[in-house]
Amino acid sequence: MTTILAFAFVLGVLIFVHELGHFVMARRVGVRVLKFSLGFGPRLAGFKRGDTEYVLSAIPLGGYVKMAGENPDDPRTGRDDEFLSKTKWQRFQILIMGPLMNLILAVVVTAFVLMNGAEIPSFQSKPPVVGQIAPGSPAEKGGIRTGDLIVSVAGREVKTWEQFFIAVGTRPDRETPIVYERDGRQVSTTVTPTPQTKYEVGDIGVLPDSHPHVGSILPGSPAEKSGLKTGDVILKVDDTIVTFPNQLVDVISKNANTPVTMTIVRSGAEQIVHITPELNGGRGRIGINIGEDVIKIKPGPIDAVAMSFQRNYDSAKLIFQTVGQLITRETSTRQLMGPLAIAQLSGESAQAGWLPLFALMASISLNLGLLNLLPIPVLDGGHIFIMTLEGLARRDFSVKVKEKMFLAGFAVLLMLMVTVIYNDLTRIQVLQKFMPWR
Repeated sequence: MTTILAFAFVLGVLIFVHELGHFVMARRVGVRVLKFSLGFGPRLAGFKRGDTEYVLSAIPLGGYVKMAGENPDDPRTGRDDEFLSKTKWQRFQILIMGPLMNLILAVVVTAFVLMNGAEIPSFQSKPPVVGQIAPGSPAEKGGIRTGDLIVSVAGREVKTWEQFFIAVGTRPDRETPIVYERDGRQVSTTVTPTPQTKYEVGDIGVLPDSHPHVGSILPGSPAEKSGLKTGDVILKVDDTIVTFPNQLVDVISKNANTPVTMTIVRSGAEQIVHITPELNGGRGRIGINIGEDVIKIKPGPIDAVAMSFQRNYDSAKLIFQTVGQLITRETSTRQLMGPLAIAQLSGESAQAGWLPLFALMASISLNLGLLNLLPIPVLDGGHIFIMTLEGLARRDFSVKVKEKMFLAGFAVLLMLMVTVIYNDLTRIQVLQKFMPWR
């Protein structure tokens, strides 16, 4: 139920904001709006005020604003309040306002999240100096060693761990040139990142020299009985290296009532601790609060907006880079997510709290705004693209030409929808046994 409600909330806000942009600008330039719909298909509820019918429809995967004289084959009277009676500049303003509202929402929501405080792992902004290498990993096979400084991935410079993880993560099962620096000289190698997690994020098995530590211990817990102490740095659980808190949580959760060997660092020396996670709430727990080296930020309103602009700008560059890599097949289409995956992420974020849910909303809003600007007929960007071509040609295209353009755009979107829904289905564990080719 949490997943459904969170998904409905996120999607509802994004659709409403997008269509509100079209609606407000249409009214501003004097275009008569016939219908404002949240959702497609059969009408569930609605009311009419003035010339506009406001509707909530059954299929909640989009929305639309229907304007008078919007399409060439619509009945037209030639009145000034019809969409096609307006100048190209006025029509451009109406079309651009939907995606623009999503971009504005992304900036505003991100700023709100930052103002409420954020914790960033300290290693994330540091140079990608290899601190750990997983045994048998692509990095080890490619000759990369502890202490090497990663310089570039697939020809793109990486200056921080964050940039490195993004560069490698978008290239699962793709041969990837890596340039690293060792003893003052640069060395090249080629590795193939292995897909990890159900979202198939590329990984070559290198990690920073960072590990979670014991923040506090619950009295009477397995951690206290085993001799763990506050401040202990956890390197490994059995043979699994742990760098991030979620890795530690995962490996402990899977070993309820099963003894594990934990390698820790205490007072500068490595030690071995034997511990048996107890079953609690359906998963293994050892009774510690996990600490992590983080940078805490809580900017004021002005700084938060500035940071939000920068973060969204960086994310926008990554989105366009990913689109380009999809076209050139550098990035696998298996990483694309559809409505089912977004619903699951919404549920997981909602369980983590309101701030993670708002952060996810900002991310999806940015993606929605930018992808709607792509020059694909049917999308807002496609309408703008066709209108631009008409402006350059100094004539309007015929209805038949436009129909062919929109049919091609619809085919592209249909293929995209089939791909993302297929990807979503392959991530459902119950269905995986029916897909032996995966």
